[in-house]
Amino acid sequence: MSENKNDKHTLNRRDFTRRTTLLAGATLLGNIATTAHAAGSDTLKVAVVGCGGRGTGAARQALKADQGVEVVALADAFADRAAKCAKVLRRVGGKRATVPQEHIFVGFNAFREAIDLADVVILATPPGFRPEHFEYAVSRGRHIFMEKPVATDAYGVRRVLDAARRAREQKLNVVVGLQRHYQPCYLEALERYRSGAIGEIVAGQVYWNSSGVWVRPREPGQTEMAYQMRNWYYFNWLCGDHILEQHIHNIDVANWFLGELPSSAQGMGGRQVRNGPDHGEIFDHHFVEFTYPSAAVISSQCRHQPGCAEMVEERFQATGGSLYTNGGNKAVLQNRAGDTLYKHNGLFDTSPYQVEHDELFASIRAGGHIDNADYGAHATLTAIMGRMATYTGQRIGWDEALQANQRLVPDSADLDWDVAPPTRPDADGRYPVPVPGRTST
Repeated sequence: MSENKNDKHTLNRRDFTRRTTLLAGATLLGNIATTAHAAGSDTLKVAVVGCGGRGTGAARQALKADQGVEVVALADAFADRAAKCAKVLRRVGGKRATVPQEHIFVGFNAFREAIDLADVVILATPPGFRPEHFEYAVSRGRHIFMEKPVATDAYGVRRVLDAARRAREQKLNVVVGLQRHYQPCYLEALERYRSGAIGEIVAGQVYWNSSGVWVRPREPGQTEMAYQMRNWYYFNWLCGDHILEQHIHNIDVANWFLGELPSSAQGMGGRQVRNGPDHGEIFDHHFVEFTYPSAAVISSQCRHQPGCAEMVEERFQATGGSLYTNGGNKAVLQNRAGDTLYKHNGLFDTSPYQVEHDELFASIRAGGHIDNADYGAHATLTAIMGRMATYTGQRIGWDEALQANQRLVPDSADLDWDVAPPTRPDADGRYPVPVPGRTST
């Protein structure tokens, strides 16, 4: 970052490209020697930490990305999810994904045993655990794919940024699941914007408005910890609210295209529709205005309310025109007269979820270096800053968000199924919900 006090949050626009430049001949200083995987036939051992739908899907993409990949270990808090993942991977990967029972680890501390057996790790647990898992993977010199967001509080973001520095020192490849950085319509639209086609972005709107996600009913005899782990989306220590877990994608695009990090955020939010005990403590709507050092203002909306208009997209207004993108692989640039300068065809040649893994394993084979960790952490903190603004009703600055002392997630060593989780219900089974004007973080 620049040391100029007027733009200390500004990043060079080139730093916000995919950051997937392959550094040919880079030397790995960790536990994996580059030369060990230079020939395409050598085995790359993969461990999956977090065996739900996303972890299983990422493992399938890893198997497809490189014929030398073998899934050798699985770890999950729940035995049934680990067993289901093992069954699916065995079916799709055959011998390359037949994980022996002794390499299927269960519990809050299972991640260490799985990571120890691998060259490459997939981190796909609920995001509250990501900082600790990422730190350990880096300490063991592993290449890493980790899902977004990378933390649920500022303490976790700081841990990730510190571990990311150590990963860079070791030239470890780190890919973060903000897949729009690997998606053709975004890359092509960004290239045209940077070429000056529509001037400079001065404002924008980013959206993740949908009907919401699953709810898993409480089971007889289930501990509170087990219930929250099954319904992790509704508890901030595990998920961070949907402004972070889902809307991070759109917020990340704003940071990326502007080439800046916001200097402040202010907004509002609450619960109107998804407001039962089974919806934990999170809001069902957020609206945030992010102000950037360039004076650009990005309006951010996310909503979990059935029966309402749904939209997941980004719109930007620039001095010479406008830009539209969405995750369905569509992009349009227009000049101020409304003439279309560029329009993406909307077709996927390859899923960006797959491209993430294709590039990760190609980089490992080539002795290259992909580093997505910082922009993953910055996008995470931007969304957390937005959550802080909606929960408190106050304007929140970047440095205030980064240095916030709130810590939501206990260390894994302190967790077990009979341990009380950080958030607890009252006598009526309801959880404490943030109140703007009263909530302090």
